[in-house]
Amino acid sequence: MNTPARPLMAAIWMLGAIASFSAMAIAGRALSDELDSFEMMMFRSFIGLAIILLIGLVTGKVREIRFDRLPLHVLRNLGHFTGQNLWFTALPLISLAQVFALEFTTPIWVLLFAVLFAGEKLTRARGLTVALGFAGALMVARPGVGGDALGLALAAASAIGFAVSLVTTRMLTRSETVLGVLFWLTVMQAAMGMIATLWDGDMAWPSAHGWPWVVLIGCAGLFAHTCVTNALRLAPALVVTPMDFLRLPAIALVGAMFYAEPLNIWVGLGAVLIFAANYANIISETRHNKI
Repeated sequence: MNTPARPLMAAIWMLGAIASFSAMAIAGRALSDELDSFEMMMFRSFIGLAIILLIGLVTGKVREIRFDRLPLHVLRNLGHFTGQNLWFTALPLISLAQVFALEFTTPIWVLLFAVLFAGEKLTRARGLTVALGFAGALMVARPGVGGDALGLALAAASAIGFAVSLVTTRMLTRSETVLGVLFWLTVMQAAMGMIATLWDGDMAWPSAHGWPWVVLIGCAGLFAHTCVTNALRLAPALVVTPMDFLRLPAIALVGAMFYAEPLNIWVGLGAVLIFAANYANIISETRHNKI
């Protein structure tokens, strides 16, 4: 594929991810009275695994599954499993816009991890990115007045898990196919979900009304990861992630229309700050790479 076309294709894949993550948020909130986050993750992963195996067998791509990078797959899925469970737990506690806005601090954590663990330099531009990003997160959370404190803390912490997943996904796509990444995603997280679900010896099953939402979570979650993984194969994480910001106005409108959640100006202003931080970082990195 031509280099100029790669960012465009990555953007198209991210539009699919935006729709899928939004659908998953709606389904997760609908199921919050029936299932805990571990049960949602378990059912979602088994549904995804069945779909992946079917596609792999029909297309003959099951041979693409590799076993030589299992430690990195484990790290990726531990990060994502942790982040996703925190995200699902936060959904019924705070507004959808707050959940998504705090999740968007993920690129800030990606930047910090690059500095702390990958030997990247903390330049003035990167320092400004971190400062603006966390200022935006505080504006969204508004400690003490911004909403349920536990929900805000869980949503903010989920971004750390997603950052680990994002960085390791980018590393895996250098040698792994999309089907290979998704196979280990569903296998490992199905096992993690089952262990966590059965830890207390009590597992809830969805009601007849809840099963369609469970299937939606499974399908939307799998498609979202397909979209993100394909986007990361086409463009770097620091370019792909800010494209996801379109989710915020979309989910804010959904929250207002279906859950009577007010369009909070502080969430909007905080999201603008977070977006500005990420966008400034992209511009800085692009200029630096051209030198």
